[in-house]
Amino acid sequence: MLRAAVLQLGSIPWDTPATLSRLHAFAREARAGGAELLVFPEALIGGYPKGMDFGARVGQRSDEGRAQFRRYADGALTGFSAVGEIARDTGLWLVGGVIERDGGTLYCTVTYHAPDGTLTGKHRKVMPTGMERLIWGFGDGSTLRAIDTPWGRLGAAICWENYMPQLRLAMYAQGVQLYCAPTVDERDTWLPSMRHIAMEGRCFVLSAVQYTAGGEWGSIAGGSVIVDPFGHILAGPLRDGEGLLFADLDVARTMEGKFDLDVAGHYSRPDLFRLLVNEKVLAAVDKMEE
Repeated sequence: MLRAAVLQLGSIPWDTPATLSRLHAFAREARAGGAELLVFPEALIGGYPKGMDFGARVGQRSDEGRAQFRRYADGALTGFSAVGEIARDTGLWLVGGVIERDGGTLYCTVTYHAPDGTLTGKHRKVMPTGMERLIWGFGDGSTLRAIDTPWGRLGAAICWENYMPQLRLAMYAQGVQLYCAPTVDERDTWLPSMRHIAMEGRCFVLSAVQYTAGGEWGSIAGGSVIVDPFGHILAGPLRDGEGLLFADLDVARTMEGKFDLDVAGHYSRPDLFRLLVNEKVLAAVDKMEE
């Protein structure tokens, strides 16, 4: 049995160290509540600058907007040791959203840390939505990989990646049992989507949503939830406040669900439908070997 927790929390605008400190405090609280796994929201570390346009118009960019982007990039992570230290200090499996800087590009990323602080994997959002494409790059298929945990296979799809049927199928085909869905989507439509995914994938869904009460980066009302493989809500949805949700998960129950629905197995009809996934690292420059 796995005691899992989902954190609903918002970023402190322009202050990554302070946000990390708040994550650390809630991680300790989750561990004190018996949790072994904690999922936190999309872009929590580095922030989701809701409502900002960074001075961009079609064919135009402003000096002020460029300065804002530089400030935003200054808050992104170039390595994940600070998050790993939180996992190590609390003894938690820690899964959640950071803004990652790689060279001159930012990515909306989910990191997976083991209780000893080791980075066991990461996933970069493959399809930023709308204006997100202005500030974030596109991840490739090399990070579309689930990881092994003591309780089963774990993977993540970020925000509206959950509306990409092909991506979901790629995760289901890896045997995902703990399906993490960090997001900032506060809409009422998010909850039925999470219940659908749990039933479709016959997996536990742990969705962590940001919560902010307003300010420079706007308001986000939350909606975090934990759902079982049959679409039943185990905890949440949490609305209009920050906090933790807990649930005890019998991960072996995912096999009970596969009895009559395995969309990547006996329910797949590969004679009719096939999905190809490119898992190669896609680099702008490759060096030729001599």
